[in-house]
Parts: sequence; C-alpha cells; structure tokens
Amino acid sequence: MALVGKKFPNITVDAISFMGDNLRINVLEEAIENKKKVILFWYPKDFTFVCPTELHAFQAALQEFEKRNTMVLGASCDTNEVHFAWLNTAKDNGGIEGVTYPLIADTTRNLSAALDILDAEWVYDEALNDEILEGSNVTFRATYLIDEDGKIFHESVNDMPLGRNVNEYLRLIDAYTHVQTKGEVCPANWEEGKDAMSADRNSTAAYLASH
Repeated sequence: MALVGKKFPNITVDAISFMGDNLRINVLEEAIENKKKVILFWYPKDFTFVCPTELHAFQAALQEFEKRNTMVLGASCDTNEVHFAWLNTAKDNGGIEGVTYPLIADTTRNLSAALDILDAEWVYDEALNDEILEGSNVTFRATYLIDEDGKIFHESVNDMPLGRNVNEYLRLIDAYTHVQTKGEVCPANWEEGKDAMSADRNSTAAYLASH
C-alpha cells in the first residue's frame, strides 16, 4: 500500500545513539516538533555486506542533509545492543564506526509491519495445522522522506542486494523544497539551479521546447 501523501505512522520505537544512549524515537513527532524533514532508511541486518556501505554513504552525506534541515535515521530490526556492537566495529573490519546519526531498533517490528516492508508471509502448514511465518522477517531496503508536517513525500523499496544512491535523496529533498518555497513543479532530472515549471500546459510546452 502506497503511503506517499499520508502522515507517517505515529509509532514510537527503540533506538540508540552512537554514544550508546538508549532512545525512544517517534519519527512523526521528530519531524513536526523540530520542524525538520526526515530521511528514514531501513536496511536488512547489522554485520552484513551491502548494509555498511550504505550506512557509511549516508554518514558521508550527513552535512548535506543537515544543510537541508533534514534529520537522518537508520533502521533495522536488530537490537540496540547489536547496533552498538556494530558502531564499535572498525570500518576496515566491516563495521560502522564513525556513523553518528541514530539507529532505530524495531525489534517488535511494529513500525516495519505498519510500513509493510518486512520479508515475511504467513502461510498455512498442514502438518502443524497452523500458520507459520516464511521469509527472513527482516526489512527490505525501504526509504522514506517525511516533511515538516509529518507527511511522506517519497517512498521507495529496494530488494536486499541493491544498494541505494544517496545523492538521489538529496535531489528529491531539493526538489520538494523548491516546490514548497517557489510553488513550481520539478521536471524530469531536475537539480538545484535548473529550470522548473508552473503547473500548466503553456509552461510545460515552453519547457519542452527549450530542452
């Protein structure tokens, strides 16, 4: 079910800071109360393979997100303790030492289930005469961009082996901010500094004629 245009689920979850502080984070409240955009990216598991490359890529772009008044949150279904162990594992040993944004620990799977991003399906087992859970029961690589009112303005989901392009989320935040501040719409491949359009036929025709 697409969630774009809807409020982010009002669910509070465990999280941990890079210093080891146990936190309780409600993404909706973080956006509204701090008047910030939020990028929330989910990854399958700590201590795996593609995942640390993504966490370091978001860390490398952290200042760019902060310039755009955007809070970065990572999330998986691992516990705070496992997160903290990974945060204290050196980069050259597959760890995420140096990552400074909070990591959500959705061990209850309440939030990931509400977002419908778990690799899990209940199926009937005749031998047990009951339903059993099939799948890894961890999240796909889902990404959410949330505005200052708590509304989701972008969502995307990658399969497990496919790492994300962090620059695309910076571009989407720039585009949405342009829409918010200028009242214009952003055409294909738009980047900050390029021409945007008014939402009418004449503006579209003029744009197409000049590009």
